[in-house]
Amino acid sequence: MSRIPAPESIEASPAGSRPMLETVKKQLGLAPNLFRLVGNSPAALEGYLGMLGALGKGALPAPTRERIALAIAEINACNYCLSAHTYLGKNLAGLDDAEMTANRSGASNVPKADAAVRFAAKVARERGHISEQDFQAVRNAGYDDAQIIEIVQHVALNTWTNYINTIAETEIDFPLVAARKAA
Repeated sequence: MSRIPAPESIEASPAGSRPMLETVKKQLGLAPNLFRLVGNSPAALEGYLGMLGALGKGALPAPTRERIALAIAEINACNYCLSAHTYLGKNLAGLDDAEMTANRSGASNVPKADAAVRFAAKVARERGHISEQDFQAVRNAGYDDAQIIEIVQHVALNTWTNYINTIAETEIDFPLVAARKAA
């Protein structure tokens, strides 16, 4: 059972969150537990959806965003996010099992994406204190300033959802995927 329960339905959610949750439901076909949980605070849900929406319009393709999410979820040992992003990676971003295994290890089988995932994992593990070599590796792979900033923002957003789900012990509503180890 969750430490912070997600409202059972959109209708049981705070009034300020209901329109946003309806939008999520239209986009995904349902309002997953994470969104209803965060919807306990309409302000937090608005911030979360705002960042998701903005980054969705960014320069990083959806498969790379999912790769980063998987790497960060594994680093933070967040089973909810591993489960959700494994499902999304496979069903929406078209990632195969071998790729998602590499992503969970902080890498990718796709050379350019590998640089982004390795950089994201390094940012998460080192809390932003990366070396010049780490920075040059992502730059040399072809990522520009805007894309590097977006990679860091994806690390921050995914770390936040990892922490929310871990603290709240959010009930997993995707096929279960468990972290291999804590970082």
